[in-house]
Amino acid sequence: MTLTPVERYRLHAAARRGLLENDLILERFFKRHEAVLDQEHGEALSQLLALDDNDLLELLLSRSNTVAALGNAMEAPVMQKLLLMLREK
Repeated sequence: MTLTPVERYRLHAAARRGLLENDLILERFFKRHEAVLDQEHGEALSQLLALDDNDLLELLLSRSNTVAALGNAMEAPVMQKLLLMLREK
């Protein structure tokens, strides 16, 4: 089931970041994939957006594949797929 407009709005609001690099990557992600995001993607994206800006940037730029704050959630298939979508150039 795809996300409701309210859920998409909340994700967009949470995606407003302090680092321009994160903003640009997240904006590109939403333009490409917003229409196909489902509940699982929304939950995983919420977890990523709860990270601090520097940790998020490390994940988005593939400098790191794990973040202690997310623990085992990083190993979930939906999280791995979401990271691939976010990292698309």
